[in-house]
Amino acid sequence: MFTYTPNQFKVIVEFMLSEARKLGASDAAVEVSEGQGLSVTVRKGAVETIEQSLDKQIGLSVYLGQRRGNASTSDFSPDSLRKTVEAAFHIARHTAEDDCAGLPDPDLLEKKPKNLDLFHPWMIESEEAIALAQRAEAAAFAVSPQITNSDGASVSAHHAHFMMGTSNGFMGGYPYSRHFISCAPIASGGRKKSAMQRDDWYSSSRMAQDLAKPADIGRYAAQRALSRLNAKSLSTRRCPVIFEAPLAAGLLGTLVQAVSGGALYRRSSFLLDSLGKPVLPSHVDLIENPHLKGLTGSSPFDEEGVKTRARSVVSKGVLEGYFLSSYSARKLGMKTTGNAGGSHHLTLSSSRTPKGGLPALLKEMGTGLLVTELMGQGVNYVTGDYSRGAFGYWVEGGEIQYPVEEITIAGNVRDMLMDIELIGSDVLVRGTKEVGSILIGSMTIGGK
Repeated sequence: MFTYTPNQFKVIVEFMLSEARKLGASDAAVEVSEGQGLSVTVRKGAVETIEQSLDKQIGLSVYLGQRRGNASTSDFSPDSLRKTVEAAFHIARHTAEDDCAGLPDPDLLEKKPKNLDLFHPWMIESEEAIALAQRAEAAAFAVSPQITNSDGASVSAHHAHFMMGTSNGFMGGYPYSRHFISCAPIASGGRKKSAMQRDDWYSSSRMAQDLAKPADIGRYAAQRALSRLNAKSLSTRRCPVIFEAPLAAGLLGTLVQAVSGGALYRRSSFLLDSLGKPVLPSHVDLIENPHLKGLTGSSPFDEEGVKTRARSVVSKGVLEGYFLSSYSARKLGMKTTGNAGGSHHLTLSSSRTPKGGLPALLKEMGTGLLVTELMGQGVNYVTGDYSRGAFGYWVEGGEIQYPVEEITIAGNVRDMLMDIELIGSDVLVRGTKEVGSILIGSMTIGGK
């Protein structure tokens, strides 16, 4: 599947580290990678795009004491590799010293990486991928005559591998895969015959056999689009709000960003100095586990080669750990948490989780707003102020009454997080986040 073997990658890494030492570098880190993939998109049954990708890259960091220079190349010839090392070396000579720059401490590096089952090739040809995408879209159109258009259906298979090495003793890499199927139908009609509503759904996994069936994806996406017809606005009010599971993953991402090293040492976070303090209600826990086999957020080591580990990030609402790289940890006078490159697999859970998925959560809320789409950025990470356009459904008596559009939802993220009343059992994995829908006690709804 790949042009280069792991051993060939290792030879390249060792060659560049050797060249850096010859020039006088005090330390160096090299990463070499190669990826290939297939992506197809169909719209109204016709093929729109077929993309086959094949790429390779080498990135190098050279240190002269506490001065750092970076360079990269896609040319793997020996002459190009030498010139890349020289470029990084000369950049380092002209950069300012940074007392936090440098490789991780050797005792933190992963010496024996675990096999986390992250590579599952999907040897799909373009004809088969097209047929799967067409099947998803056809299933969407078959749901109702009101599914009149489509933004398309897509199928993608991606495979890559890498090797990373450092001058202080790390050498490691592995292959990985990620595949997905998506569909985005458009519904029209309702009270306003010219009205149109779009929605989508997708399935993603490292293993093709774990993807949802294309027809199921298409049908569910169509049902979501149809349910949006005849949407109304709301008058301005305060009420409980449920973030549907995919959006709850985004809210969790906001928390992660606020307690990540870059935001903390720049003092640009609404959760400064929160270690050991409540950031979530006492019934909520947040666990990071990078070693769950086959999941997108799993990795035996981070982007610096630091060993990853399972840990409690939030226990009974209290923040027990940040997300730090070696650099941000030194800036804060702390130790890296093995999160260079971001968070690993996170699970947000609650001792207050009603059985029965989203319907049970709606019953618990009684009256309020279920939000299924957010528009715009609208998050101030310095203050925590939150205001975003939204689409959703008005709920009364625990039952959806009608779709709602042309509204905004507003609050402060710190308050929103502390006001989480329940987390649903409708758990989804989206990227590195595993979470169910979240019920927030009260937010401001801006309408007409």
